[in-house]
Amino acid sequence: MEVFRLQNKKFPIVLSGKGASITGARWNSKGTEIIYTAQNRALAMAEVAVHLTLATLPKGFCMVTIYIPDDLLVFNFDTKKLPNDWNFFPENTTTQKMGDEIIRLNEFAIIKVPSAVVKGEFNYLLNPHHPDFTTIKIISQEDFPFDKRIFK
Repeated sequence: MEVFRLQNKKFPIVLSGKGASITGARWNSKGTEIIYTAQNRALAMAEVAVHLTLATLPKGFCMVTIYIPDDLLVFNFDTKKLPNDWNFFPENTTTQKMGDEIIRLNEFAIIKVPSAVVKGEFNYLLNPHHPDFTTIKIISQEDFPFDKRIFK
């Protein structure tokens, strides 16, 4: 399987989880390392674009393609068991605790979660501490200039 990550090139293009651990996000609290990826390029862009405006649009983004071996087990969140406010902004601690617990148990290298930005699409969270994580590789990166029409 291939997944995608839109990333600012001012940061190293590596799979570490350090960035998400600094601030926390929807599926992890501060201190929990996790890597957010998307099932396709368009979703990767949408997940970043919701946090930007034309005035704050940074230059120097790249689309990173990541290879995940098909034989890795994937944890799938049962969307029916998510709290009603799982997709609200700002994020709530309930989903953060859920993601933290999956990482802490360390049984899965991949966690499939619904996108809060695009209903019906999914993000794949990578657990950098799982033994199978070493089989997950960046296979390409390409410059990704945003089309300014998105921010009109």
